[in-house]
Amino acid sequence: MGNIELIEPEDAEAVWPLSIEAGWNQNIDDWRFMLGAGRGFGLKNPSGGWDASSLVLPLGQHLAWISMVLVAKSRRGGGLGTRLLKRCLDEVKGSDAVAGLDATEQGRPIYLKLGFHDLYRISRWHLAAANDVVPPPQGIAVRPFSLSDLPRLATYDRPLSGMERPTLLVHLATRQPGLAWVAETPSGKLAGFGLGREGRNATSIGPVIADTEAVALALVSRATATAKGPFILDVPDAHRAFRNWLEKQGAETPRAYTRMTLGTAKKLDDPAHVFALAGPELG
Repeated sequence: MGNIELIEPEDAEAVWPLSIEAGWNQNIDDWRFMLGAGRGFGLKNPSGGWDASSLVLPLGQHLAWISMVLVAKSRRGGGLGTRLLKRCLDEVKGSDAVAGLDATEQGRPIYLKLGFHDLYRISRWHLAAANDVVPPPQGIAVRPFSLSDLPRLATYDRPLSGMERPTLLVHLATRQPGLAWVAETPSGKLAGFGLGREGRNATSIGPVIADTEAVALALVSRATATAKGPFILDVPDAHRAFRNWLEKQGAETPRAYTRMTLGTAKKLDDPAHVFALAGPELG
């Protein structure tokens, strides 16, 4: 079956066809970031091309995200995906961290058998365009992101998301500053932020972290009204007002995920302040 090899950042362009074949939204910049910030594992074919991939992305000392488990159509059914998944789990176990992932409906039974447990459900929303800008709550101002906001993002994000991801937040905020918005009180206290990135097929909006659902809607509606669609948003099902707004904009949700962990990660099971994910590949 071949030896498992490391996928390096310089392999991004060569491994990208796996996510294209799967119909996923990642572009080369996504692959380069993930492979640079995490560890990729894959299998090559005799011609030197990549037949399968997987990835572990550290999100702090005690949490690691597993994603991008992809197998070329010509090699499916031979156990390559399971083999790479177990390699990722070994990597996480070796770092004494909890493994987290967002499982598709097809993948969830496999993860349950491996000992993962459910945290909460997520719906992926496809939105062609939105012009309905929701005003922020009284006393909250929404404005474009500034580089001076960077030091505050990770400090605000960590206790609400349960993730330590300053590198990811800096990457997204500086990669697409036009998709980055912040909400704050008159005293300058952060009340929420939203980031985004361009994808192969659509613009991803997320993560969106906020004090309240009303603040989150103000952030997302500003981003979708000022940026070019179509858009993708991965939203925890717990947020009904968010769902109602998306439906009003004509959004559809053809796909669902379940956030799962192998072990317990503090705060990760509570989506109260998590209104849109960075994406299943990023946590």
